Amino acid sequence: MKVIFSAKPQQYASPFNYGWFFFILFLFWSGSCSQKKRDSYSNWGVYKADNESTSYSHLDQINKENVSKLALAWIFEPNDSITGDRPQNSESNPIIIDDVLYTTSARGRLFAVDAATGELKWSFDPFNGERGGGVKRGVTYWEDGSDQRILFTGGDKLFAIDASTGMPVPSFGNEGKVDLNEGMRGDPDKISVIPTSPGIIFEDLLILGTEVSELYGAEPGHVRAYNVRSGELVWTFHTIPMPGQVGYDSWPKDAWKYSGGANSWGGFSLDASRGMVFFATGSPAYDYYGADRKGKNLFGNSVVAVNARTGAYIWHFQTVHHDLWDYDLPAPPNLVTVEHEGKKIDAVAQTSKVGFLYVLNRETGKSLFPIEERPVPSSDIPGEETWPTQPFPTKPAPYTRQFLDEKDLANYSPSSRDSLVRLFRSLRYEGIFTPPSIKGTLQFPGSRGGSSWGGGAFDPSTGLFYVRSNDSPEIMRMKKVEPENAITNLSVYKQGESIYSTYCISCHGRDKNGDEQGNPSLVGLKGRISEEDVLAKIKQGGGKMPSFSSVITDKAKEEAILAFLFENESSGSPQEEQSLLEEINTNQGASTEIQNTDSLNRYLNLTAYGYFRDPEGRPGIKPPWGKLHAIDLNTGDFAWSVPLGNNRDLQTGSEETGERGSAGPMVTAGGLVFIAGTRDNQLRAFDKDTGEKRWEIKLPGFANANPSTYEVNGKQYIVLSVGGNSKNTAGSVMAFSLPD
Repeated sequence: MKVIFSAKPQQYASPFNYGWFFFILFLFWSGSCSQKKRDSYSNWGVYKADNESTSYSHLDQINKENVSKLALAWIFEPNDSITGDRPQNSESNPIIIDDVLYTTSARGRLFAVDAATGELKWSFDPFNGERGGGVKRGVTYWEDGSDQRILFTGGDKLFAIDASTGMPVPSFGNEGKVDLNEGMRGDPDKISVIPTSPGIIFEDLLILGTEVSELYGAEPGHVRAYNVRSGELVWTFHTIPMPGQVGYDSWPKDAWKYSGGANSWGGFSLDASRGMVFFATGSPAYDYYGADRKGKNLFGNSVVAVNARTGAYIWHFQTVHHDLWDYDLPAPPNLVTVEHEGKKIDAVAQTSKVGFLYVLNRETGKSLFPIEERPVPSSDIPGEETWPTQPFPTKPAPYTRQFLDEKDLANYSPSSRDSLVRLFRSLRYEGIFTPPSIKGTLQFPGSRGGSSWGGGAFDPSTGLFYVRSNDSPEIMRMKKVEPENAITNLSVYKQGESIYSTYCISCHGRDKNGDEQGNPSLVGLKGRISEEDVLAKIKQGGGKMPSFSSVITDKAKEEAILAFLFENESSGSPQEEQSLLEEINTNQGASTEIQNTDSLNRYLNLTAYGYFRDPEGRPGIKPPWGKLHAIDLNTGDFAWSVPLGNNRDLQTGSEETGERGSAGPMVTAGGLVFIAGTRDNQLRAFDKDTGEKRWEIKLPGFANANPSTYEVNGKQYIVLSVGGNSKNTAGSVMAFSLPD
């Protein structure tokens, strides 16, 4: 069966709430059966499956023996892109409550869809027809009898939407919404805090993190709990501690007034029986230079447990002290139960960008395996004080490479190899935790290394933990800047920016970082490729890139595009630097608490997220660049590892190359691990015991999202948000099932 449904502008409202009627019948029939059991077995009622963030399903109708027959059941197309948009990507992990699927589109609109057919029930636009957008990884469901709500964020607003009608709940906040800028440090009219991952429900509380700036003057990463019924703010946990709070002495005296970041942007997990909520935080701001935040900087880069009712601190474990590498903890902690030293222990498993898996006692935060504090290199930037040691778990072993030398550099051709060797030798590199430098530092793992927001999946029946890895080195090149610098002569540079915006931005992005479709990053070209080679590539084209010789027709245009691509200061201040300075000024203007910082040294990483690549934009190290792993949490040993994804253009032998990606896996009782998020646009199923690939299907776009699974009318479905393409830029939600 293949059914395609597209969103329509009108709202859908059922005249009779059949879901409530059958729910009452179910209660009479089941007696003491719990809501949790229903959600755990048939539904996918919470982001990443359940309160424990396991990404595990007990469903087994789709299994190793029949997964080869899995086929498309239905497609839902939001059709909400703006004319002229590039293909959009949704990172939403759909939730399914009984027979209704709830998800968001790439533009951030909320949709309720019939989970058996893909037919639209209703939609809600939090942006009232404006462009919208922003990353949204899912929504949250809450119910009390017939009062059933979807809690989700659009921009810097938190909405409560009636799950049956798609209409705002007027008793919540201000006619259905709450301003998330309220209650932060800065002026609500001058800041914008925007969550990317959904919150989690404990009793009548929605516990929510946020996304904030990563530059100087950023807002602090408060974790907050709101009353689901009223929208009232109930408690706040300060991730940058205030006077008298735990962790205050790990910062300069007044850091709480001006430091920011240390935010939980990856989501939450909950131990409801203990009344504990768990979250993981990112780095303090500014990510790459911390002269104004000397110390360990709690609760940056930490797994934190707090009282879910009150927000009171219980314990923490810091994975990186005084972070200078943007080594955020990017995913919610997985709550697991393991056999350790002959005992069953409730634990927390936390993935990371550095490729360490931290396994901690759930009640105390103590590691189940030994962790060593080892010396790491010191900074050579004036004013910086790196922390002298970092924690190294002894088990499990790192699930991504953590060291490179010249033998690991790619060898596509003699000239490519020579350019990579020259670049490698020109950079500072002393292994993991080599700090940023003015000379330029090779960062490995990079800030997109290890694993990302997709996190891991845990099988409680075996104790196996599944996680993808990325081997993705980057270049950090620091530059001292003056906040009062003004743009004085941008004529040549602006001409180049205009050319780029017209002809190049659709493939390489507004920030020049490329995209998941394989279009390379153009960040940090200086030092890794000559201007002559860039001009030749622009004029001649090659691979996916057409020739632009008809655009770059004279010397003036050559100088303009090179000034922009190489951030030539003689042609005006680089766009990236100016953009960062403008954001810093905006941040600092939002709060009266921020100290006078005019006298402080300021350094910026102007090549942040710049890949280590050869002149043709190919990965600078040998494959595999991405893998899928199974780790036994009972022993800390690896069960298996296999390449994940394949770049056929760069494959030289029989083994697949692996691909970098952010989306995470899902594991089922049917013996399968499902995962997407590779640039070859495949959704794959692996044997959870051996790592053997059992099934794959080519998708119409890039699927940068975690899959979900559920059962409706006795049929199990696998469902996934899929990115757009040239014909359908808004993307789709695709569901797969076995034939009738």
